[in-house]
Amino acid sequence: MGGGTLTLAMLVTLSLAEVAEGRRPRGGRTHSPPSYRGRSEGPESFPLDFTPVEGNMDTLMQQVQNLAQSLYPCSTRRLDQDMKLRFLDNSTVTCNDGSSAGYYIKESKGSRRWLVFLEGGWYCFSKENCDSRYDTMRRLMSSSRWPSTRTGTGILSPQPEENPHWWNANMVFIPYCSSDVWSGASPKTDQNDYAFMGSLIIQEVVKELLTKGLDNAKVLLLAGSSAGGTGVLLNVDQVAELLKSRGHGSVQVRGLADSGWFLDNKQYRRTDCVDTISCAPTEAIKRGIRYWGGVVPEQCRLAHTGEEWNCFFGYKVFPTLKSPVFVVQWLFDEAQLTVDNVHLTGQPVQEGQWRYIQNLGIELRNTLKDIPAMFAPACLSHEVITRNYWMDVQVKGTSLPRALQCWDRSLHHSLRNHGNSSSSSPRSPPRGCPLHLIDSCPWPHCNPTCPTIRDQLTGREMSVIQFLTHMGFDVQRMAQQQGLEPSKLLGMLNSGT
Repeated sequence: MGGGTLTLAMLVTLSLAEVAEGRRPRGGRTHSPPSYRGRSEGPESFPLDFTPVEGNMDTLMQQVQNLAQSLYPCSTRRLDQDMKLRFLDNSTVTCNDGSSAGYYIKESKGSRRWLVFLEGGWYCFSKENCDSRYDTMRRLMSSSRWPSTRTGTGILSPQPEENPHWWNANMVFIPYCSSDVWSGASPKTDQNDYAFMGSLIIQEVVKELLTKGLDNAKVLLLAGSSAGGTGVLLNVDQVAELLKSRGHGSVQVRGLADSGWFLDNKQYRRTDCVDTISCAPTEAIKRGIRYWGGVVPEQCRLAHTGEEWNCFFGYKVFPTLKSPVFVVQWLFDEAQLTVDNVHLTGQPVQEGQWRYIQNLGIELRNTLKDIPAMFAPACLSHEVITRNYWMDVQVKGTSLPRALQCWDRSLHHSLRNHGNSSSSSPRSPPRGCPLHLIDSCPWPHCNPTCPTIRDQLTGREMSVIQFLTHMGFDVQRMAQQQGLEPSKLLGMLNSGT
């Protein structure tokens, strides 16, 4: 193994020399380095910290991956890349049914960046629909059947070709078992059939992570999808305050909210509030916050005293936040359409529904126009940052990982120039590095990089034209209105123009 050590020293020297000269690695794409196959666990392992994402990051990443591959044959053990389950030491903080809450973790000893992810999965807001949820979706209310490991995907992946800017971070996945949009602080008692402790679960996990290296972190990114995305908005400032109260105010706490930016709009067709799917968004949250004993950010609570339910809606809570937050939101979010009673199955969508869907995109754009860091494609989908295709979707030629890298850089430059102040408005990123990205085309899936559309009944893939026809879109009539030949309009739709 002595030869392995010599090779390591030489390669590290060469890597840093090439970065200093600004040279590109030969014969490789800058954004898709070779597969990361593992890291030696013996004395040859070495720390790497990529906290500041600078211009030569791609070159350095390429060299590091080449280095990791060259060392792999020297290792007798392959590093386990999966996240491992840990139950909370504090047994009083539990899932809905009183079973132990916990988290999955994959530590990266050389990195001072931490990514803590909040799982999504709707919610329940009464004994009746919580009982039903427990019968049909027990994993989201109890830890009794959780697996011992989880494999990270998308932004949680340890593979740099799937996760180019965060693959080396310490990864933490917190399973959702509180059914309260990560807001509750109520234990299970003789009077309460279920515990709702989502907010407390996050706090306990962060406290435990301080004993595992978070106390020495530079950046903590609190990320989440769907209900977890809303959970980010509700908890990111509380996490920052917790770290500050424990003497770790230098840790830069940031949020990444994916598909959690819901609108408190009127339903397309009003129905009785029976369960999560049929209930109007505002009514469900009003009932839920009382049932859960929900906690909201202090500044938002003060702004909406007596009507704290407002803080569950992104455009109302965001202006009150101190921590920087990057918002990811499909303009035609499937979960939003579901609670608005627009169901894209069975018969083609009627003209009134079609107008409602287009107006939803317009309303969402309006709530996002002043958000400094965001990514909003005109797609019909839900959740993205843990999908393996998350690198493929683009807005105006920029992918989501690239936009997040630009956000990283803008915050790094802002802190370097203005000290460690917490501001939700990053300074302008370098030219050619956009971070306010929103589609302007008006239809669902008018962006050609949108994920594949599948018929919700048959599961079959649909082309954009098939989808629009299914939606009741009259191509001939629309072409006439636009003064175009139908064939030309079809070509424009296919290309996303």
